[in-house]
Amino acid sequence: MRQNELSPAPGSKKSGKRVGRGDGSGHGTYSGRGCKGQKARAGHKIKRGFEGGQLPLQKRLPRKRGFNNVFRIEYSVLNISELNLFEAGSEVTPERLVATGLVKSLGYPVKILAEGDLAYPLLVKAHKFSAAAKAKIEAAGGSVEEVAHAPTAN
Repeated sequence: MRQNELSPAPGSKKSGKRVGRGDGSGHGTYSGRGCKGQKARAGHKIKRGFEGGQLPLQKRLPRKRGFNNVFRIEYSVLNISELNLFEAGSEVTPERLVATGLVKSLGYPVKILAEGDLAYPLLVKAHKFSAAAKAKIEAAGGSVEEVAHAPTAN
């Protein structure tokens, strides 16, 4: 058997639809495109969601596209367990947290959360505390102090 003797299996090859070749072909006159209109024209492509110029569904329902609260405050969050690297009785401020690398920058206010335990008393100064974090710090003999946030461009 040679390559020039190979042929496809009978019935596996089908010739393409020849449109616009007269009424006798069965695909004459409108070539399977129906009568006039946008989809009958050459080069037609309608983008997904297009409704013929009518306001599309995804624009008519803004509540389905999400919502950004312009008044939301983003916090740099920190857990109590991470404060154990400071020595006992020391003062922990947002500036010291940035210096030790626990917080990236002072661009966002610092919030202390209650994950983990505090081994010894500390004076913790931050912009916000969760109620449970405040209770855990005071239970360890430390104290909390909320300071005002002044955003910096870091």
